Amino acid sequence: MKKIALIGASGHGEVVAEIAELNSYSVVFYDDAYPDGGNLGPWEIRGSVKSLNSNLDNFESVFVSIGNNNIRERIQLDLQKKGCKIATLIHPAGVVSRYATLKPGTVVMANAVINPFASLGEGCIVNTCAVIEHDCGISDFAHISPNASLAGGVVVGTKSWVGLGTSVRQLIKIGDNTVVGAGSVVVRDLPSNVIAYGVPAVIKD
Repeated sequence: MKKIALIGASGHGEVVAEIAELNSYSVVFYDDAYPDGGNLGPWEIRGSVKSLNSNLDNFESVFVSIGNNNIRERIQLDLQKKGCKIATLIHPAGVVSRYATLKPGTVVMANAVINPFASLGEGCIVNTCAVIEHDCGISDFAHISPNASLAGGVVVGTKSWVGLGTSVRQLIKIGDNTVVGAGSVVVRDLPSNVIAYGVPAVIKD
């Protein structure tokens, strides 16, 4: 069986670990919060991220299972500099068009849908039951939360976070490092580096 090292033993890590198993990987965790090792459910936590460096040759792939966009970016880019193969993980119950593009480090969770000619960058999270419609562009290390729906042609910037149950109208552009609060309806473009929420979504002062 293929072996994969997951970095980040948290609730998000639990979900990623199951998806990895469903893709025929044997899972081992590394997390700085467990320098002496431990367990996360049925999975072994072998030690800190630093301890992984001397064991990289034992794994076919690595994956950063951390929900925080900034931390996920930092760790994944460091692993790539070391020449690690970064996995892309898709739950068997996720629907990904053969015409969609997913880059390394992205995870697609159960019942998520990604339709034709959508493009997802590195390290993205497409959470449970999220919908990314045709021709959307999701930039590196963005997070599309559970039950969020993006209509056709939506663009989401680097490290942005579209909250739980949010709906985004077609052709909307959301900038980099922007957070859209849960349950929002986005009907106008949002710039970078803002927090917006509501129906319709407005930028927080």
